[in-house]
Amino acid sequence: MAEFLEFDWKSNMISRDILREQIYTENEPTDEQTSIKSLRSSIQTSGDIELIDNMQQDDSTLLKFLYAKKFNVNESFELIRNYYWYRKKNPEIFRNFTIQSDDIRQSLENGIPGVLESRDRKGRCVLLINGNNWDCSQYTLMGIYRAILYTLEFLIQNIHNQANGFVILVDWTEFSFRQTTHLKPAILKTMIEGLQDCFPAKFKGVHFIGQPWYVEAALALIKPFLKEKTKERIYVHGNNLSTLHNYVPTDILPAEMGGEQASFNPEVWLKQLMESDKV
Repeated sequence: MAEFLEFDWKSNMISRDILREQIYTENEPTDEQTSIKSLRSSIQTSGDIELIDNMQQDDSTLLKFLYAKKFNVNESFELIRNYYWYRKKNPEIFRNFTIQSDDIRQSLENGIPGVLESRDRKGRCVLLINGNNWDCSQYTLMGIYRAILYTLEFLIQNIHNQANGFVILVDWTEFSFRQTTHLKPAILKTMIEGLQDCFPAKFKGVHFIGQPWYVEAALALIKPFLKEKTKERIYVHGNNLSTLHNYVPTDILPAEMGGEQASFNPEVWLKQLMESDKV
């Protein structure tokens, strides 16, 4: 029950000291600066000249990777190396990687993804993906992936998201067979690699609701690329929203997911991102 202690439900924030205490209880006790110095040393002595010369190594950047791996320095270093080389290997994903890019903005306008205003009971940030809103004629699955990454890069700047992680809700309700033909296996594989192995975030749960049989058939193709830990965190609810509510409380969910909040409005999250882009 320690994860629930001293949580301010009005602000959805926990003090930084408590966040660190939660991490350190699961690993050998250390302090933040020692971990940062150890990780920076691992990079500098790695022999990977390109990584050394091009990867940011400021404290705030290194902390993202440390939190993602619960301050295990060796695993954090491997994640940093994966993060850097994934971006090097896939330049098309990160070209024109701004809110002004047509595919990123259009995907966000359709709520793919959106972010709920409130966190769940464990302080996790909740992302919502409304699959039926995907306008396949305007942007591709790659555009959706870029919008997801853009959103995550913004959210991961927040230390509470680094420490507590994310929950993702994917609503497939009324997702058409035609849309399913745009779920390209090669891009899905690239997405899995990037999010599972190369991004500094803890994904605590991925919940599918309202998925038709043909979506399940399409997604079955990606199962071989999922690690066992990832598979264990995927929950398939179909049309049974009550099982979703066992994991995500109704008081933070929009009405279309059986929640107590108003219907989700993607413009709210899009506006927040656009305003931050101006700073």
